[in-house]
Amino acid sequence: VAGLLSGFLLRSSAQAQGRQVLRDDASLAATATDVSVERNGRARVPEAIVRVLSGDRISVVLVDSAGALTGPEGRPLTAQPLSARDVATLTNGGDVSTTRTVNGSRSYVEARPLSDGGAVVLFQKLAAARSNEGGTRLRLIFGLGVGLLVAAAVGVVLARRLARPLQRAAAAAHRLSTGARDVRVEPEGPAEVAEVAEAINALNAALSVSEGRQRDFLLSVSHELRTPLTAVKGYAEALADDVVPAEAVAPTGRVLLAESGRLERLVSDLLDLARLGAQDFRIDVTDVDVNELVRQAATVWADRCAREGVPFDTQLPAAPVWVRTDPTRVRQIIDGLAENALRVTPTGRPIVFALQANVDGGAVIQVRDGGPGLTDDDCAVAFDRSALYERYRGVRKVGTGVGLALVAGLTRRLGGRAEAGRAPEGGACFAVYLPGGRGGQGWPQTGPLT
Repeated sequence: VAGLLSGFLLRSSAQAQGRQVLRDDASLAATATDVSVERNGRARVPEAIVRVLSGDRISVVLVDSAGALTGPEGRPLTAQPLSARDVATLTNGGDVSTTRTVNGSRSYVEARPLSDGGAVVLFQKLAAARSNEGGTRLRLIFGLGVGLLVAAAVGVVLARRLARPLQRAAAAAHRLSTGARDVRVEPEGPAEVAEVAEAINALNAALSVSEGRQRDFLLSVSHELRTPLTAVKGYAEALADDVVPAEAVAPTGRVLLAESGRLERLVSDLLDLARLGAQDFRIDVTDVDVNELVRQAATVWADRCAREGVPFDTQLPAAPVWVRTDPTRVRQIIDGLAENALRVTPTGRPIVFALQANVDGGAVIQVRDGGPGLTDDDCAVAFDRSALYERYRGVRKVGTGVGLALVAGLTRRLGGRAEAGRAPEGGACFAVYLPGGRGGQGWPQTGPLT
């Protein structure tokens, strides 16, 4: 591109320069010829000027006052570099600067009028006018060739410098895809290429953490599954071996039913957690009075808390709180939070269900407990799968880490959000914010739930 552009500019420059030289020569020849007219009474181009012009391959023509064209020696001219219009222009005292075909070749023509009514005409072939272009073009081609070689050499060096770390990064990515986790790429090369290496290292670290959490999660789930399975298997063997007295058959059946229910809930939670991101996860949206929904859940959980010796209370508004949502999933969220609260709350400490319409529409559901509570760090990761399980395993009663993760996922699918904090009862407070609206109606404008 540089060569083509430079060649075009060089050609244009050579043409302009050749034409300007011819104009200057024409003016000089006209001035010298006028001197001859003044001295001798006849137009004559000095021989010295003719020789110089001939050396530059410039032809000289004289036009007499009658418009006839002759050579500098007065001989009639065979070539006609001027048209009748050009001759008329010169006769009227005007300059002529044009391009004409003379003897089959394109030529520059410059004509200047003389004081005796005639004119001096200089014409030069375009190729002769650009005679200096060839040497300049050769120098230009040489310079471009040198530049091309240098650019190619630099390009090879840069390409290798860029390609080598990228090839290492690609090899590391392939190793990561095969399951290797002891992979580290040394950042090198330009900043952008080094950033690729750092991104692969960060990905490797994230994969290691994620796979570690998955292993721990599977271990915790297998442990949770093993406990009820052991009980079911033991009681089933006792019934099969006929070692259970007749009066203990009914209690044994109730234990089997409770443990199987526990297994069913755990498996259901795992399936729901796995399906949360799928497109076929069903959400049936309708107008729901969340106040009535929480009251129904409170009836069930009040009885369960009473059996565990845990005081239960509700803080519900008198008016309905309408939300357009899925009542089954909301009840699943409430039950998940209540199950978590009952697990960690000791005997004699309270559990509270609270509800209030949010000031900007929607509802806020809280499940508070009087358990050991959460730190600020705990609140930040409370809904991460197995995060609290890993922290407090062996320290306090903990589940598999599925329940709170499922609560957060369900809340997001309903368009809301879940938060964890501290409760005035001394334990943890889990709040679920649901977007609201019933047929586009507004919400009661009450204060925020604290």
